[in-house]
Amino acid sequence: MKTVRLTAAQAAIRYIAAQKNEDGETFIAGMWAIFGHGNVAGIGEALHAARDTLTTYRGHNEQSMTHAAIAYAKQLGRRRAMAVTSSIGPGATNMVTAAALAHVNRLPVLLMPGDVFANRGPDPVLQQVEDFGDGTVSANDCFRPVSRYFDRITRPEQLLTALPRAFRVMTDPADCGPVTLAFCQDVQAEAYDWPESFFDERIWRRRRPRPDENELADAIEAIRAASRPVIVAGGGVHYAGACATLKAFAEKHAIPVVETQAGKSALPWDHPLNLGPVGVTGSASANAICEEADLVFGVGTRFQDFTTGSWALFRKKRRILALNVQPHDGTKHDAQALIADADVGLKLLSAGLGSWKAEAPAPALKEDWFRAADAVTEAPSVDENALPTDMQVIGAVQRAARENTVVMCAAGTMPGELHKLWKAGRPGSYHMEYGYSCMGYEIAGGLGIKMAEPDRDVVVMVGDGSYMMMNSELATAVSMGVKITVVITDNRGFGCINRLQMGTGGAEFNNLLDHTHHVNPSHIDFVAHAASMGADARKAGSIAGLETALAEARAAKGPFVVVIDTDPYPTTEAGGYWWDVAVPEVSDRQEVNAARKAYENALKERT
Repeated sequence: MKTVRLTAAQAAIRYIAAQKNEDGETFIAGMWAIFGHGNVAGIGEALHAARDTLTTYRGHNEQSMTHAAIAYAKQLGRRRAMAVTSSIGPGATNMVTAAALAHVNRLPVLLMPGDVFANRGPDPVLQQVEDFGDGTVSANDCFRPVSRYFDRITRPEQLLTALPRAFRVMTDPADCGPVTLAFCQDVQAEAYDWPESFFDERIWRRRRPRPDENELADAIEAIRAASRPVIVAGGGVHYAGACATLKAFAEKHAIPVVETQAGKSALPWDHPLNLGPVGVTGSASANAICEEADLVFGVGTRFQDFTTGSWALFRKKRRILALNVQPHDGTKHDAQALIADADVGLKLLSAGLGSWKAEAPAPALKEDWFRAADAVTEAPSVDENALPTDMQVIGAVQRAARENTVVMCAAGTMPGELHKLWKAGRPGSYHMEYGYSCMGYEIAGGLGIKMAEPDRDVVVMVGDGSYMMMNSELATAVSMGVKITVVITDNRGFGCINRLQMGTGGAEFNNLLDHTHHVNPSHIDFVAHAASMGADARKAGSIAGLETALAEARAAKGPFVVVIDTDPYPTTEAGGYWWDVAVPEVSDRQEVNAARKAYENALKERT
């Protein structure tokens, strides 16, 4: 057997660079890295030697550069991914939040944090946490609950099994998620005689499992027995590349489709059978269909509480059929499971149903909804002194959008309003991280989207709260020459949670900046801040000014930021559904007591 002598870090990077997807592309498209004493000598040296075959990118924060890697994988439908390395200690734990985001959203990312010395010579090493009762614990154990696969590399030869397992998880549609290989820093530098065959090019194909024959027959029977079925399209439709198949299935069998946050854009917004977004942030048309449905057919959805209205939306006739590649998601809430790839499953279901059709929904439902949506997104008739609403901002961005535009967001006010109001065209034109709803994902995520699809026009919608949490990758976008358009809506605090606080009877407290403990009023110059990182930035004083700025953004060479002040209180009143947010049983405030009574009544309705 021919061997080659390499350090463990060199072997890991060489193996990673040899792994391809079924399109012949390197599955790991690049490595994000911030170096420290736990990875600079080992992984850093290996990456430098491999810089022509595996590009290394440097961010400004380990969490945000991991967000960029995750957004890259999401935008490409999990066909490719990226890796991230950090030092031990704070560099590693900075990535834990991002790992949780990838875990919840079923997205692949390869995390390679440095770890303590396996030989325990310099014990404790700088940044090492010490468990008084367990000598095997390190800070990287924080990754265990938020990794689909976790391994600690304490010997070089462990990579012979750990790396193939890591790629198996990242490329498996059922188990897909973050992989953590905690890499002891002394082991990174240790040499080993590796079989040359270990570094042969390998193709990882997307597995497309077919359904069990009995489950398929039962699913066909369940659909045939339904008189008012509805399809809930989730993110799995995109990841399976099944958007065209879903469209053909819905049209052939006249079944209306509603969309989750992750599933939005599976069908064009103006398709007659697309009844719009579903659930807490859903449209009146979609929720009305779901309330009366006698069969809820979930395709690639994990039935998150925002989708189901905390299961109140489906309370009357809760017969669920779930087509999902992951059994855990396919059997939630006693669902009748059809475990299979979404594309394969829909095609086999359609063949089994033959010419069977449901009764198509009345067009008026959808028409009424879009009249209500258009009313809140249209531009003000005159430039008023009143602050614009977030809905009007969305309208301005929508009017400026082109066929290749991707709008993206993650947390705060905008996800709910975009889910309700954004008119998504082709698949992939709507990128929302709402599984973990992680503040700070937005700018880094926009960078990852643009790296994944350079020809797309990426518009990042971010509130001032999320911007303040994590904005440093704006400087990375500038330095890399990556053009994104960032719309910062400044409502001076956490407007979304402030409204939720008020809605549950609470006093306005600690959310808007004026309601926090402070000595000096907050006055943050977001334009100056963005400009200081090299972005082309300006302030829009009105919706008309925003539209002018968005038109100017088309000619920008790099990141373009436009800031607009918005009113923190208005929200779209049409549509929506109940969400289970527990209200205190005991309070001195009458508003809370009233909200608790309403909450208890809602719980009774759900059951």
